[in-house]
Amino acid sequence: MFGFESYHILLAAVGVSIILAFWLPRFISGREPATSALLILAGLLGFSLIPGMPAALNPTLTPRPWEIASELCVIVGLFGTGLRIDRIAERKQWMPTLRLLVIAMPLCIALVAVVGWTIAGMTFAGGLLLGAILAPTDPVLAADVQVGPPHEGGEHPVRYTLTTEAGLNDGLAFPFVHLGIAIAAAGGLSLGLAGEWLARDLIYRVVVGGAAGAAVGWLLGKVLFDWPRENALSKTGSGVVALAGVLLAYGATELVEGYGFIAAFVSGYALRRSETEHGFHRRLHDFSESLEHALTAIILVGIGAALPALWPYFDGSHVAIGLTLIFVIRPVVAWLSLAGTRFERRERLAVSFYGVRGIGSVYYLAYAGHHVELVNEQQLWATVAFTICASTIVHGLTAGLVVERVTGEPQGGEALAKRPSS
Repeated sequence: MFGFESYHILLAAVGVSIILAFWLPRFISGREPATSALLILAGLLGFSLIPGMPAALNPTLTPRPWEIASELCVIVGLFGTGLRIDRIAERKQWMPTLRLLVIAMPLCIALVAVVGWTIAGMTFAGGLLLGAILAPTDPVLAADVQVGPPHEGGEHPVRYTLTTEAGLNDGLAFPFVHLGIAIAAAGGLSLGLAGEWLARDLIYRVVVGGAAGAAVGWLLGKVLFDWPRENALSKTGSGVVALAGVLLAYGATELVEGYGFIAAFVSGYALRRSETEHGFHRRLHDFSESLEHALTAIILVGIGAALPALWPYFDGSHVAIGLTLIFVIRPVVAWLSLAGTRFERRERLAVSFYGVRGIGSVYYLAYAGHHVELVNEQQLWATVAFTICASTIVHGLTAGLVVERVTGEPQGGEALAKRPSS
């Protein structure tokens, strides 16, 4: 007798869902399809309609698998983002990124927290945590607006800014996640808690993350290209070294209490500075990108599958928070933070609007849920899930075309018109 194992039904359903999400858009568009929203929809329909499927993982009950899967996805994506950047830009081209990180992101966190308190009635810690979870842009789902792969160029200032912002702000949001968790655990904010947070979570961990990432990137460059020179690893052609490198950078940094997300990006960026014209960089990037896409697809299908479990906690306040962030808070604070830069008006608008939300937010909330008993945890998950869904639709369907027109560079390809950074 034939038997139908729910696990095998799950594998087949997820496989079909991912294939359809990538395949169907090609009937209506010649562009590389924006599949994120379709993957979420496929997960929702697959787990709702296909008989024999196992129960979807509820992130409010079992946050640990979500934490591990999204963590691996984000660090691989950050490492690959660092590898994408061909050149070290001058200070003026880095200035928009610094403004987005130092001005726009903290303002996003504060304003989302205020909206959470006033609209959803969240606690102080819950609102702050929600702001920290949703504030960073996502390096995984923002391929349409990033610079091209190694040696392909496409490093228009708009793409350069969005790429470097996404590469760094996941790690720089972590101090605020830690602050929200600490306040939730302590039941309030005190002077001693604030001082400890400032010294340990904001200064020490950021500095260690950057330094450790630079050191690992330099070491990987030596191992891949120089030691031994006559028989270097780069001659093997194996891109799996990219996974080994990001695991080393992330794990080693976390062992010394630094921010591994920062180290993952910086290590990829530092490695790219070694033997810059060597073709092995492209193989490393392509391997990490393939792995990143596979993990992202599974997580997005999982988000869709988990939506029915979150519906009972979903109301209009979550819609208001998500849409306010996407259409008001991020565009306005980013626009203001970019005042005085060399961006033209439409370039400034593009950078301000296209702050994609995604897998990093899943990780941060799962991390918080695993480490502390959260008040309003179900509401937090409902808000984050809605915001990711809305972002994948709004940004996913428009980002590639808009940024192409603003920059004059095709999606994911070589530049049609290269503009000097000055």
